[in-house]
Formats: sequence, C-alpha cells, structure tokens
Amino acid sequence: MITSLSNDKIKHVISLRDKKRVRDEENLFITEGKKLFKDAPENMTVEVYLTGAFLRDLSNDNRNDLLEKLESTGFEEVTDKVMAKMSGTVTPQGIMCVMKKPEYSLDDLIGDVPLLVVLERLQDPGNLGTIMRSSEGAGATGVIMTGDCVDLFGPKAVRSTMGSVFRVPFLYSRDVMKDIIRLKKAGVRVFGTSPEGRSVYSRCDYGGGTAFIIGNESSGMSEEAKKISDDLISIPMGGELESLNAGVSASILLYEARRQRTG
Repeated sequence: MITSLSNDKIKHVISLRDKKRVRDEENLFITEGKKLFKDAPENMTVEVYLTGAFLRDLSNDNRNDLLEKLESTGFEEVTDKVMAKMSGTVTPQGIMCVMKKPEYSLDDLIGDVPLLVVLERLQDPGNLGTIMRSSEGAGATGVIMTGDCVDLFGPKAVRSTMGSVFRVPFLYSRDVMKDIIRLKKAGVRVFGTSPEGRSVYSRCDYGGGTAFIIGNESSGMSEEAKKISDDLISIPMGGELESLNAGVSASILLYEARRQRTG
C-alpha cells in the first residue's frame, strides 16, 4: 500500500493530471472513476490505483466483472489521503488509472460513408466531451481537431466524454485545411456552421460523406474555413439568442445526419 504523498508514482500521476506537456511527451493520460475504468481497454491500461474502501465496495457489490478486470490489470492500493491528493475532484471515487493515449490516422476516421466533426480552436473541455459523446451516439466516424483546441486528455475533458474517448476515433490535425481538402477529394461534403449561413441545416442532404466544421466558442469559424466549406449552414433560433453552445450545435447536426441516414 502507498501511504506517502511524496511517493514518486503519486507525483507522476499528479504531473499527468496537471501538465499537458507531460501527457504529450509520455503519450499517457489519467482517468478517474468506476465507469471509466470499466470502459477502458485493458491493452491501454498502464497502472491502476485504488483505495481499500473502493475494493471492499466492489467485493460487497458482487461486481465480478470489475474484480476480474482488476486481477488482469493489477493494481496498487493507496490510502484515502493519497487518493485525495491524486484526484482532481472534490469527492474522489476511489480509483484512478494511467492510460496510453489511443492513436488514429485520417484514414481511420473516414470509413465507408464518413460522418465527421471538425473542431476549430474549441476551448471548453465540457463542449469537447459533449461532442465526443454525441459523435458516438450519432454514429460519427471521427472527430478532427485543430492543434490549438482544448486537450482531449485533460481530466475535465476525459470525464466529460463518459468513456467515448475510448471509442470515437479522433485526430489532432497538424494542417486542418490540408486535411479538409483531402476529405473533399474523397467525396466528403464539408458544411461550415455560422449564424449567417444561408442554408437551414435541416434542409441539407447528409446522406453521403459529410463533415461539419464547428468554430471557436466566441469567434466562430475562421474565414479560411468558411471559404473552404461547400456550404454554410445555420440553426434557426427563437427568442433573442445569437448562437448556441458549440456542443449543442454539433449534437443537433450529428443527429440530423443520423436521422437522415437511418430513416
């Protein structure tokens, strides 16, 4: 059992929690909680830390599937005080994991009939988590992000994905305009999103290869992205709203594409 707050392993987990640079250099990230442990692929799981109380609760709950997984992954027990130090939440759930980052290429995201979301300079981890969940639910083939988007592997974003981070292919693009051109050459129609868009989103055809560009929360899409789009679409709104939350907008578009594709 690890009892010391100055233990090197504990310091390493905290550095992965707090520092994007460390996550990038080591290609690792952390997850916290029972659900994310359950969803995490075993071949991506590097280390598991848990409290005695968590282990007792599992045993009393007859959660044999999770106990069997713990036997396979192995784990280190830590005190409640150490877990509180490691955790990024007010009320730790008693289990944390160090995970390998999944890696994908653009080809992995395209699929037979692509349905993609392209994110430009998105900054809110909650929005990113929502978009990852909606992408999974709507059957999207992937999410492409510009390099200056919020880090998908920061603790808040990981928690917000609710496990979709393990199931939705994604890519941080080094040159998003070049990647969009490649998508267009592959037959993907690119829809930019803007309150000034002339086309109402529900009147467009998303039955073929489709990509939606979602811009920055405050400034929207870049002019370059608007020019490269095949069409600019808008979501009509009542009241005095000027725009919708980026996560909500992406979800509406993704589920309209799913509706059209599934009838």
